[in-house]
Amino acid sequence: MTQKISRRDMLKLAGLGATTAVLTGCGPASKYVKREPYFSMPEYTYNGESTFYATTCRECAAGCGTVIRTMQGRALKVEGNKNHPLNLGKTCARGQAALEGLYNPDRVTGPLKQGRGNKLSGSAVTWDNAIGTVAEALKNHKPDEIAFLMGLAPDHLFDLASELTGQLGAPAPIRFGALGMFESRATLSRAAEELFGQAAMPFFDLANADVVFSFGANFLETWLSPVAYTRGYSRMRKGKNRRRGYLVQFEARMSQTAAVADEWIPIKPGSEGLVAAAIGKLAAEARGASAGAFKNVDAAAAAKAAGVSLEKLEYLAGLLASAFNPLALAGGAALAQSNGLQTAKSVLALDALLGNIGQPGGVFLSPLAPGQEAYHRPASAQEMGEFVQKINSGAVKVLFIHGVNPAFELPKSFGFIEALKKVETVISFATFPDETALMADYIFPDHHGLESFGYQRVFTGAAESALSGAQPTVTPFHDTRATADVLLAAAAQAGQALPYADEYEFVKSKLRQFVPLSGGFFAAPEINTFMAYFQQYGGWWQTGNALVAPAAANAKLNLAEAEFEEGEFFLVPFVSPTLGEAGANKPWLQEAPDPTTTVMWNTWVEINPETAHELHLENDDIVRIVSAAGEVEAPVYLYPAIRPDTIAIPFGQGHTAYGRYAAGRGVNPADLFGPRVNEAGDLAFAGTKVRVEKAGKYRVLSRLESKIGVYGEGMGEGH
Repeated sequence: MTQKISRRDMLKLAGLGATTAVLTGCGPASKYVKREPYFSMPEYTYNGESTFYATTCRECAAGCGTVIRTMQGRALKVEGNKNHPLNLGKTCARGQAALEGLYNPDRVTGPLKQGRGNKLSGSAVTWDNAIGTVAEALKNHKPDEIAFLMGLAPDHLFDLASELTGQLGAPAPIRFGALGMFESRATLSRAAEELFGQAAMPFFDLANADVVFSFGANFLETWLSPVAYTRGYSRMRKGKNRRRGYLVQFEARMSQTAAVADEWIPIKPGSEGLVAAAIGKLAAEARGASAGAFKNVDAAAAAKAAGVSLEKLEYLAGLLASAFNPLALAGGAALAQSNGLQTAKSVLALDALLGNIGQPGGVFLSPLAPGQEAYHRPASAQEMGEFVQKINSGAVKVLFIHGVNPAFELPKSFGFIEALKKVETVISFATFPDETALMADYIFPDHHGLESFGYQRVFTGAAESALSGAQPTVTPFHDTRATADVLLAAAAQAGQALPYADEYEFVKSKLRQFVPLSGGFFAAPEINTFMAYFQQYGGWWQTGNALVAPAAANAKLNLAEAEFEEGEFFLVPFVSPTLGEAGANKPWLQEAPDPTTTVMWNTWVEINPETAHELHLENDDIVRIVSAAGEVEAPVYLYPAIRPDTIAIPFGQGHTAYGRYAAGRGVNPADLFGPRVNEAGDLAFAGTKVRVEKAGKYRVLSRLESKIGVYGEGMGEGH
């Protein structure tokens, strides 16, 4: 198996007799296990026998635990880790499709001097040259001329980069991801801070609620930790004491979450906070209690502004007032407005009014991950705008980019692509040839997530304080190298050596603090045994409930309708439930039908049939969507489950690079977003209004549903 330890000795060290169990985490020897490819036939592999590795999904930053089944050196199947407190053995479609990233034919196969081309056409360099290039960049520039831009995962690499920049005296790394932008994380944490006195990510206890009001939070799709919240939703639906959970969704278009709700209330975009406040006042009146922060709310005016009847709000308020464990939550487009912070505070204040703060089925603050001293959110859109301005000023001479594709994920109105041209040296560590990587001077590709060591903090979705662990499940397919190893080697050459031999030793050093702690999922007497268990179980977490029950505070609300740019229609962008922000290069996900429209392989514009009739539009007509910031063209999908004054478009397509399955397919709705932000600094992407123009072109959308069965198209008389 290895040159350092025999198979028999390894089995003795692990104390187990089954190969399939051992390799989920094989102790101090695990670092040296060669996960050889099929043609090398590693000695621990036998025909018909599988080997399993516990690791962490890297398809988003939630930190779900997975177990990868391998056979003869090849990864074959992704399953959820049943021990992991976040997902308890479940996965989403994106997690299942991780294998298509591992085996993707368009991966960057080795270090390149790219030269800022529009396609992957750079000249190959050796890793010694690559490390030397990074070392020169670190050594030959002033600390304040160096910048790191990183994605939302993995956390161990962010920690290492933070240590490196601290030693250099350079600015701390910036973290950004489109999902963090669409989730409005800065708004949620700021609202929690203003109401509860602590910046944290709220935890909404869906599992123990009996009546749930969701204001724009598409928790079954892409919001925060969708697998965890889907588990919570499932338990809520099963109910308790013979009382089935009841869900009401407030949003302008019917999302996948709204589609399974008991009631979908299509309110006007930007009115969510007003509706929450009106329901709060009416619920208080129904209970004969004080309305608190909502005492001055005009429920009738709020109903009119939202486009819903007062009688309907009174009925819904009665549902909350009579519930045993009511819960209100907000997210997504509801917070991506000029009044987004007030909307978040209004919804949390509604929870406080209902008395469910820190109660089962109510609102808590998510526990920090083990070893985490404070909640660290990604950069808001406002902070990213300031970073782009810094780049544009010429203050950044060297930019390192990992795990994020800002040329695609940031709206064009931010000017990132133009600003990047002013950076002397851009080094990308991209695994795939995305838009940003092609604009770099060098691409030094990191391993795929299934080839990597590391850890990821669970920031919400679990009651336990949890740290997810990652380990290689196969040997690297290409001439890639762990970015952590590249940075460590380059720092040493630059005279800024950190006290770690390699990535594995860095991870080990960070886990050492947990060895003496009690109350964890496992205990170990020393670090080598701890590392064995950490890899075997896929992480380390406390077994007790670590949710924080905040002290409810009096909310000071400044409720108002959202401000919109001029235009005919409200625009509701939403992250594709199948593609997410980075799944377009995986054909499994491209082929997976959208849950509400069944469209595949393309971008579409959802328009209410009544509106389409007025505009003389039919299915598959191409329309031009024009905003103050830009325009895109896409085919029409007649969607009856959307307000007539609203159109919707998914985010996830529109790549100009990123491989053969993604490039040249669909459009990117972020091109329509202006740079406006809300009070918390999050992008007010849902505060966009647009006009719709018929482009005079036609493109048939690929979709699973039958047009005959849904719309009766092609059915003449006598059929």
